[in-house]
Amino acid sequence: MTSFGQLTLSKNHVLCQGTKRFALSERLRELCCLLGQGSVYEQASETLEELLRLDLSGMQIQRVCMHYGSLVGPLVSADAEGAIPSLEITDEQAPTYVMMDGMMLPTREEKSWKEIKLGRIFQHQDVVQLSAKRRQIRQSVYVSHFGSVDQFFPKLERHLVPYQKKVILGDGAPWIWRWAEDNFPGARQILDFYHAKEKLVLFAKHQFRVDEKRKAWVASQCEVLSANRVHEVVDNVSCLRARNHEAREAKAKLLSYYEEHEDRMQYKTYRDEGLLIGSGPVEAAHRSVLQQRLKLSGQRWTVDGAQAIADLRCYRKSGAWSTIQQLVAAA
Repeated sequence: MTSFGQLTLSKNHVLCQGTKRFALSERLRELCCLLGQGSVYEQASETLEELLRLDLSGMQIQRVCMHYGSLVGPLVSADAEGAIPSLEITDEQAPTYVMMDGMMLPTREEKSWKEIKLGRIFQHQDVVQLSAKRRQIRQSVYVSHFGSVDQFFPKLERHLVPYQKKVILGDGAPWIWRWAEDNFPGARQILDFYHAKEKLVLFAKHQFRVDEKRKAWVASQCEVLSANRVHEVVDNVSCLRARNHEAREAKAKLLSYYEEHEDRMQYKTYRDEGLLIGSGPVEAAHRSVLQQRLKLSGQRWTVDGAQAIADLRCYRKSGAWSTIQQLVAAA
């Protein structure tokens, strides 16, 4: 089968090289990967029927995606030349942001939810301010792993080799900061400002009955927090007597969180240096890179199936689809 229709040829014909596994031409296998990573397999099948009048089932497209998607991980682990996407570096001393987060996916094997992790890497000069509240990032590299952090981090680290000045920005997840301190002690570490604010909001929700008073208190504490005065916020919260059990628990968690991450909460300093203080880019990446394909209604994934599609999508979104084309051509 080719993108022009079905051809009957001898298996020894030059055009049949690499088609023994799927009996599909090189271009058609690439199209299967391209469509399969972008939409559910049955919809990809319908697209081929509508555009090229080709009769390929969703199962056939799934098999092709699974095969080539599963080849990505071993290439990265082997540090294969040219297999790892990289950013175009114009200034070696410019900050390179490293953000990561996880989300839960339903699985078939254990009929439970498991976490798939996503990393986003981009350079400071690629952040374009479109308006007062909107930014666009011109190029990014994405890394995903459906499994433990022990497997995710080596994969991520291989993508970080070219970049000298790293800024690691994340929420309060201990696994992020342990990894940062162990592997990149010289990197700048920034706690996401909005996660820090979230702790204030949760405490205020239980502490203040009047909405106006609650909002005013949170706004005033955020101003203090934005001025590198974490200690002052801690003192302000400590002086308040919790009005109920929920407020007492939220207060304890807030104080512990701020004391643990104080060195990562110097937001005025970061802003004066022009650095980002929010992890919104990786949260947006979860939606555009993973959720739009992997978290649709009724879907349940095998670990291998989700990883194959996640890797294909990461290469597509990273502008490195030529690597997948080379894998198909080398079959």
